Amino acid sequence: MKKTIPIVLIAFSAALWGIIAIFVRKLTSLGLTPMEIVAVRVVTAAVLLTLIGIVKYRGHLKISLTDVPLFIGTGICSIVLFNWCYFSAINQMNLSIAVILLYTAPAFVTVLSYFFLKEKMDSVKLISVTGTILGCVLIAGISVTDTATISAAGLLTGLGAGFGYALYSIFGKFALKKYSPFTVTLYTFIVAAVTLLPITGLWRKGSVLVSGDVLLYGIGLGLFPTVIAYLCYTKGLEKVESSKAAIIATVEPVIATLLSVLLYGEGFGIIQAIGSSIILLSVLLINLPKGSFSKIQKEKASIDLD
Repeated sequence: MKKTIPIVLIAFSAALWGIIAIFVRKLTSLGLTPMEIVAVRVVTAAVLLTLIGIVKYRGHLKISLTDVPLFIGTGICSIVLFNWCYFSAINQMNLSIAVILLYTAPAFVTVLSYFFLKEKMDSVKLISVTGTILGCVLIAGISVTDTATISAAGLLTGLGAGFGYALYSIFGKFALKKYSPFTVTLYTFIVAAVTLLPITGLWRKGSVLVSGDVLLYGIGLGLFPTVIAYLCYTKGLEKVESSKAAIIATVEPVIATLLSVLLYGEGFGIIQAIGSSIILLSVLLINLPKGSFSKIQKEKASIDLD
């Protein structure tokens, strides 16, 4: 049971990330730009986490100045970089391509974890990473005509989004060696907020931000797919390899796709169903007990010999 809790936490965090469209679409309709929405997200999260820390986790508020680079890694190199690259990619190419490039993250995490965290690179991980990327391609409905829209700059920024997305798992793993999940999440968003506020000049929309719907959806965005999601993901990351966590988190596009069907009446065909199934199977594969895959292969070989 204890082994499944971190996996459930990561999957739950991915499910919360999958509902982000509810808040983003509403805030966009209310006049906020994509980067202003990101700023609202990180600033709201930083404020909420600080209040929670003061009330309940005062002992988790202290960090060493020598460890600030870790939170620059999670806050700027990950949160800020991946959001900036992702929105830039969306403006340079079809959305479906941008989504696929973002979800190269598990591949980046697997490679970076091998070099920096000394995590093993095995056939199960490689198959699972391949499966999640293929599943995302099918869900996004990528076609030959879509690929024709890719420029060199768009490709680089799209891959930058996947790389930045991946860095949270790497820097977060190092930070967790010294700090609690709450501390890591708190300072990630404080650093991201301090960086994005001057870039977006969000304070110039003060009157808009405190209006009814903007305030409601802004708090919702900062709370559910941000504070709760990142706390759950970071807590799960304590006990799960970064490469596995990144693969589990790819249930996010599955949830987002189902949400788009249920709430917005968007299309969901056989191709999307196959893609979703491949992702879920890849997640199940990476979480099989150690040796299970090899055992299955051996049993299959023995059956073939018979």
